[in-house]
Amino acid sequence: MTGRAAAPEFLPIVLALTTRDKGRELLRRAFTRRRTKLLLVRTAEAAGATLRTTLVDAVVVDLCAGGDDAWAVAALARQLPSIPFFALVAPRLADAAVLGRSAALEVTDLLIEGVDDAALRELVVPQAFTARFAAALRGAHAPLGLEAPLQQRAWEYVVSAGGRPVRTDAIARALDVTREHLSRSFATSGAPNLKRVIDLVRLIAAAELAKNPGYDLADVATVLGFASPSHLANTAYRVAGIRTASLTRLRTRDLLTRFCQGRSRSRV
Repeated sequence: MTGRAAAPEFLPIVLALTTRDKGRELLRRAFTRRRTKLLLVRTAEAAGATLRTTLVDAVVVDLCAGGDDAWAVAALARQLPSIPFFALVAPRLADAAVLGRSAALEVTDLLIEGVDDAALRELVVPQAFTARFAAALRGAHAPLGLEAPLQQRAWEYVVSAGGRPVRTDAIARALDVTREHLSRSFATSGAPNLKRVIDLVRLIAAAELAKNPGYDLADVATVLGFASPSHLANTAYRVAGIRTASLTRLRTRDLLTRFCQGRSRSRV
C-alpha cells in the first residue's frame, strides 16, 4: 500500500452558453479536455436540459453578444445557488448596465474577456460545486470514527466525487489496495462500512441540491445518478431514517447524527 493521495476518476464539469465562435474558442482554450469536461450549448433550452440531467460544477454564460437566451440562463443563478454562475463580459464602459444586471441576478463573478482569458479556469474551478462540497466535508470523518490513514484517504476520495456514484473497486485502485482489503480494513473497530459511507455522502449531496428552488427531488435523483426517485427515497430511509421531503430542511450535521444512530452498517 502506498501513501499517495487518492484522486477521483472524473473531471470538473463546466457548462457554457455562447453563440460566438470567439467565445467558444476562448472557453475551449481555458477548459481543456485533459483538465475539465466542457459542455458547450447555444440555447437556454439546451442549458436547462443539461442542468436537469447532469451534476454541473459551474456555469459560464457569455454575455458579450447579449441575447435573451444568455440572460435566461444567467437568471438561473437564483434558482440554483449551489452551482456557481459566471458571466463572461466585455470590458467596455458601455457595459455598465450589463454588469449591474449580472449583479442583480446574483451571478457569482464576472469574467472579463481580454483581461481574465489566461486565468478563466483558475477563477472558476476552485468555486465549483464539487470543490466546495469536498472542502466542506473533508473533516467530517471524525464523528464517524474514521481515524486510520486508509479510512481517511478513502473518505477523501468519496467526498471528492461530490455525491456522484462511486464504486469500491475504483477507490481500491486509487489507494493501491485490493477491494477486499479496503472493505475489511475500512470497517474495523466498529467504524461504518464503506458502502454505507458512500450512500451517506450521496445523501448529503442530495440534501444540498434539494435546497435549490430550481430542483425538485426527481431532478436531484437524476443529476446524482440515482436509478430513480424511489432509489433516492430508499437510500434516505436506509441511511438516515427520513423521507426525501426532509432533505430540504436537514443540515449535514443532522444527517451525520442520524447516520450514527445505528444506521452505519450494511451488508458488504
